[in-house]
Amino acid sequence: MKVAISSTGKDLNAQIDPRFGRCAFFVIVDTNDMSFVSYDNENVNLGGGAGIQAAGFVVSKGAEAVLTGNCGPNAIKTFSAAGVTVHTGQTGTVEEAVNRFKAGALTPSTQATVPEKAGVSANVGSPAVPAAGIGRCRGGAGRGLGMGMKKGMGGGRGMGMGSGAGFSNSGSAVTPAGPREETVASLKKQADQLQQQMKEIQDRIDSIK
Repeated sequence: MKVAISSTGKDLNAQIDPRFGRCAFFVIVDTNDMSFVSYDNENVNLGGGAGIQAAGFVVSKGAEAVLTGNCGPNAIKTFSAAGVTVHTGQTGTVEEAVNRFKAGALTPSTQATVPEKAGVSANVGSPAVPAAGIGRCRGGAGRGLGMGMKKGMGGGRGMGMGSGAGFSNSGSAVTPAGPREETVASLKKQADQLQQQMKEIQDRIDSIK
């Protein structure tokens, strides 16, 4: 049986990465002989849809169970549709988690343990990609009001749709926002892309069944 583990490294001694969709690596372990294959997680920098993409990738590799720290709602739904069990709350090394699974000590999770896009912020474990905030600062030092709560480099409070010009709480630079119309168009384009990705993943799941 193949089990997928979200990992900070590429071998059995690596620590569990608490984030699923934005973990550093996936280690796929065959529980029969503990042989494994590791993969870089190419979805770690996605602004949205990382959980769905990561779940689709794991399913495509033939995994029948997932061991991780936390899992968001989109990934949970994808795994449920594919008949893959998810075991959250895992810590320690990859090998330790697999041994717990083999011993029957783990109970499958049916609900998400974190909200959508939780891995974007640094409050779920390992450092993550700075969140894109909503808010555009005007002139002088101030604070942009938005989803990412960015500290702006210009004066006043940020208004409108944007990418939170300035720095995130972790200190990482965030790309300045463009005009409102461009931002709205970009968000609509991302939404269309995510819908297409979800359709492709569902098609892949249906073909596996």
